[in-house]
Amino acid sequence: MAKSAALTTGKLAPGLLAQLLARLPTPDAGLIVGPGIGEDAAVLDLGQAPDQWVVVKSDPITFATELIGHYALHVCANDLAVTGAVPRYFLPTVLLPAGTSTVEDVCSIFESLVQACAPLDVCIAGGHTEVTDAVSRPVVVGSLLGTVSRDHMVTSGGANPGDKVLLVGQWPVEAISLIARQKRQELLALGWAESELRHAANYLFDPGISILAPAHAAAASGWVTAMHDPTEGGVMTAIAEMAQASGVGMQVDLDALTVSPLARRLCRAFGLNPLGAIASGSLLCTVAPEDGPVLQRVLTDLGWPVREIGTTTDAPGTLVAIQAGEPVPWPHFVADEITRLWN
Repeated sequence: MAKSAALTTGKLAPGLLAQLLARLPTPDAGLIVGPGIGEDAAVLDLGQAPDQWVVVKSDPITFATELIGHYALHVCANDLAVTGAVPRYFLPTVLLPAGTSTVEDVCSIFESLVQACAPLDVCIAGGHTEVTDAVSRPVVVGSLLGTVSRDHMVTSGGANPGDKVLLVGQWPVEAISLIARQKRQELLALGWAESELRHAANYLFDPGISILAPAHAAAASGWVTAMHDPTEGGVMTAIAEMAQASGVGMQVDLDALTVSPLARRLCRAFGLNPLGAIASGSLLCTVAPEDGPVLQRVLTDLGWPVREIGTTTDAPGTLVAIQAGEPVPWPHFVADEITRLWN
């Protein structure tokens, strides 16, 4: 048998992932939401509280090195938030490259973890730290536990045909900060101003990559039918994942997916398409047409920009992109655009 091609950097292809998930043993009745394409976290009924479920998420940070603890917590917290859950206990696994890591490096990571946890009232409940030749740069794998009211639990797979698709927040916030931080010297050499790069790097905090506030508000409203956190693969990949999780089709207006001039210029500097760049800091929601305007008001009253970008359809697996009023090929991304920074 011929050897298969090497896997590309980033998430597994949806088809391969679906094959692997199909091999998993049948879960017990306590697993309310299990592994699935597009689902952000596991939801468990441990029988401890009649009105609450436990929500669990695990995620690695492999792109960022600076302030990696901040990324690790907030990426996991976002995945809990889109279920409606409140994050509570964090267990980070910190892997440091052998031969180059210093005491200062590990202290910096721990400080960023502490600084990230405090505002969210999250407790570091355990974890693991080691130096290993298995990694070439620091990696933090976060596991986060939280709780959600059974009445307010939301999944990525709850969208119904005819729902409106909303994009909340700016995008791709995480990509903007990563590019400015990881490629600072190259950008300076290209003539970018120090002040502009500081501004872009600070996107990590302002507007920030946390979506807890809008996700919790949307879940509590009772109007949202599904939520998803656009991360690796960008907004277009997240929309496709939500469609697959919900068993619906999607029609998306690419002209509604506008990015800031800063984001456009940063992506262009390295030939990246912002539609496929890691987009933590934004939130995808679906909502019935009659509930869309009131949900948008709830979110805009919190200070979050909201735009309607498309509609779900009753054609499962069908992804339709519209530009200038005409159908165009759906922008597919084999790997997140940000991985090209290291290629």
